Amino acid sequence: MADQNTFGIAGLLGWPVAHSRSPVIHNHWLAQYGIPGRYVLFPVPPEKLEAAVRGIAALGLRGCNVTTPHKQAIFPLLDRVDDLARRIGVVEKDGTLTGFNNDGNGFIQSLRDADARWRPDCGPILVLGAGGAARAVVASLAALGAKEIRVANRTQGKAEEIADAVGHQLVKVLRWDQREAALEDIALLANATSLGMAGKPPLEISLDRLPGNALVGDLIYIPPETPLLASARMRGNVAVNGLGLLLNQARPAFNAWFGVMPEITPALRQAIAATF
Repeated sequence: MADQNTFGIAGLLGWPVAHSRSPVIHNHWLAQYGIPGRYVLFPVPPEKLEAAVRGIAALGLRGCNVTTPHKQAIFPLLDRVDDLARRIGVVEKDGTLTGFNNDGNGFIQSLRDADARWRPDCGPILVLGAGGAARAVVASLAALGAKEIRVANRTQGKAEEIADAVGHQLVKVLRWDQREAALEDIALLANATSLGMAGKPPLEISLDRLPGNALVGDLIYIPPETPLLASARMRGNVAVNGLGLLLNQARPAFNAWFGVMPEITPALRQAIAATF
């Protein structure tokens, strides 16, 4: 983290990135705390990722968030990594890049914000998807005491990779066609696929077997109300979209880059709501 009095630039690496609300969040905080700087978008195609990552230090950037499709591809390009590293590249004073993961903890905090009584060990958890976000969520749930995590993905081999990394005693891999049967006794359903996102087909799943007290979390925030969340709310389940994840993972990133742990205020939420 460089001198706060020096103009600092941070940004988002992804392909595409135009849809992201991260600039709204970080630039709001820069203005709120009077810090000279700017958060910008870096649309980087996969074949240019390595050159872009090396350019972070060369250009003197404070660091970058990383989004689809680079969350896993960036891992071997970093100089140092946190145990759960998938998300942030922080430029250290010696010019090296260190990676940290905030997605999983950001998602869990968004659930706690929606229901303060919920805990990772409340009961079995079903995670749909096995990409970078799903890996982060599963690893964070495991670290915070989850007792059983079921992972269902259209490509079963990717789900097996998560089980290999986190542990087969905790993570149970299911076939994609078992996802509805797995709802019967869970305390949390987490959609970490892109299904339901704007421009994507909806997630096909009947919630008939879902317990009435189970939380339903969707990592998607565009649109704010996915078909999955709408169905959950109609049944009376607490439903949480991905905006809370986005906000909560952004706080430690901003702190790493600019030296201030920012607050999530009503004004910030209004600024984001105005973009939909």
